[in-house]
Order: sequence, then C-alpha cells, then structure tokens
Amino acid sequence: MHAFGFLSFGHYGHGSGPGDPDAGQALRDAVEIGVGADEIGVNGAYFRVHHFARQAAAPMPVLSAIAARTRHIEVGTGVIDMRYETPLQLAEEAAALDLISEGRVALGVSRGSPEPALRGWEAFGHTGARDPRGADIAREHFDTFMSAIRGDQVVDADPTQGPAGRLRVEPHSPGLDRRIWWGAGSRETAEWTARQGVNLMSSTLLTEATGASFGELQREQIELYRAAWREAGHDWAPRVSVSRSIFPIVSDLDRHFFGLQGQGSSDQVGVIDGFRSTFGKTYAAEPDVLVEQLKADPAIEAADTVMLTIPSQLGVDYNLHILDSFAQHVAPELGWRRNSDGPVEPLPA
Repeated sequence: MHAFGFLSFGHYGHGSGPGDPDAGQALRDAVEIGVGADEIGVNGAYFRVHHFARQAAAPMPVLSAIAARTRHIEVGTGVIDMRYETPLQLAEEAAALDLISEGRVALGVSRGSPEPALRGWEAFGHTGARDPRGADIAREHFDTFMSAIRGDQVVDADPTQGPAGRLRVEPHSPGLDRRIWWGAGSRETAEWTARQGVNLMSSTLLTEATGASFGELQREQIELYRAAWREAGHDWAPRVSVSRSIFPIVSDLDRHFFGLQGQGSSDQVGVIDGFRSTFGKTYAAEPDVLVEQLKADPAIEAADTVMLTIPSQLGVDYNLHILDSFAQHVAPELGWRRNSDGPVEPLPA
C-alpha cells in the first residue's frame, strides 16, 4: 500500500434531527471532508454513485468543488454506474474536471450495483438492454466513453460549418485514459478490465464464495488482473485499489461507535444480484493491533491504494478524525506516502 483515500456512500435522510443530514448538508459535508482530507495528506476523495436513493448521485459538482479548493488530493468515484450515463457527455465532464484539477482525476466506472429502481436506467433514456441487469448497456457505454476519453474522432464534421472530416469530443485531457478505473467484482471481470487497458478497482464485495477469505479472494483477483495485463502487452503500469472498513480506536467515542464491530468481526457471505458473494469484515481496533491485522491482509499488500469506507452521515469533524487517526497511527506502518509526495506510484504489474 502506497496510498489511501476515503470512499463515501453519501447517505442522507430528511434532515429532521441531529445526525440526520439532508441532501444539501450531505453534499456540503462531502466537500469539507475532501478539503480537510487534502490537508491531512490523504491521497484520494472517492464517492459512490447511486440513483433513486438517498445517497450521492451526481458526482461531478462535488468533485469539481473539492478540486477547486485543494492542491494534491485525487478526486474520483467508486463507481459511476455506466448503465445510467450518456457516455460522450460524461467524457466531456471528466475531461473538464481533469483539466481543472491538473490531472487529479481517478474516475471509477462499472456496471454498478443493484439499484432501488426496476431497470432505472431506462428512465434515463437508455433502453434496449438484452441483459436483465443491463450489463450489455454498461459495457457499450463504456466503450464509447473510453473512445472519447482517448481522443478518437467519433462524429463526422458538418461541411457547412467548417472543413470536412471527423471530430473528437472537446475538451480533451491527454493522459486521462490512464486514470480511469473499472470496478470489478469477479475474477473474470478483473481479467476483462486488464484487456481494456484501465486500472482495477476491486469491489467492496466479490461474487464468489469459495471458503477463502475476502482478502485471499481479492489477492487472487489482483494477480489474475496483472497476469492478463502483462499478456495484453500494455506499455504502462496500472494501479489497483481495494476498499476496507477500517476504524482506529484512539478515543472513547471511537470505542462507542465501532468497538463492538471490531470484536470477532469476520467476512460475511450472502446473495446479491443472484450470486453468492463474499463481503469483507470490519477492522476496528487500537492502532498497533490494526497494523498487524492489515499487514496480514493479502489484498492490502497487493494493492497500491486502500479506500476507507467512511460513515459520512456522522459529519465532517468525526470523519476527518477517522482519517487523521489512520494517517497518524496506522498508514505510515503500511508504506503510506502523503499526497504532497507526488502522484501515487503503481506497484509492478
């Protein structure tokens, strides 16, 4: 592990009482957490994207606000659901954000997780899916998006408006294609991701349940991804991230919130989207214990970036306390480099 960031689900409620932020407060808190995290030295501010739910949905305004007020921190997503996206518009917005932030975008995209709405992407105007989960639409949108991000000419010019030929999407941000990630929840998807030439964002769950630990399953997924990357012959080294719920206990309040979660916590197996899946456990302990536990996690060892899932609904101050505690007491023992040390370096593929 060289880097860590936070992954926010952006939950909000009706704003009717303490600890129940409304949508506006949740969005403003997201920006302030990102700004504070940059000052701590955290490497990335990443946001989940969900639709038809009381969670973060439209990431670009939040990421732009954070980028405008920070100097070093990456801004990104984990992940944008490509079933819902108009790919050329997303490419325009991503390039603009990358130019504003001077190359600090780390945009995770994928098919996405199950959403509250039945075939909700159709309400966004994206019809014709042959797969009941919309995976075919997601990958078609991804292909178009990546073509635009890479600067391909995607449309004929109107000869009445200028020279004949083909046009690319503008603005174009050179190098952004190397800062796009695919969120993969299986070994097969990880290998497909490598063939596409994008970074790997290993999912918060894996659609496998073999009896191996979550960390072991993820490590296997990462190794398959890197083998497929080498086989594909790409001429650059990709990045790999994993997500974890990690809470250093350094105060009575920490113990009150998370002490019980760390006692005897283990991986969970359940069914999601029709697949038996493995979910990672919660790490919550004193820093010296956490260091030993995380050093023993095979996927954390294999990834360059760890994303800490944060309880954003607990507000700005407490979430920055979690990030600062991890930065002070845990991350240096795992090989962490502050964001001011420069861009995150990938591990060898």
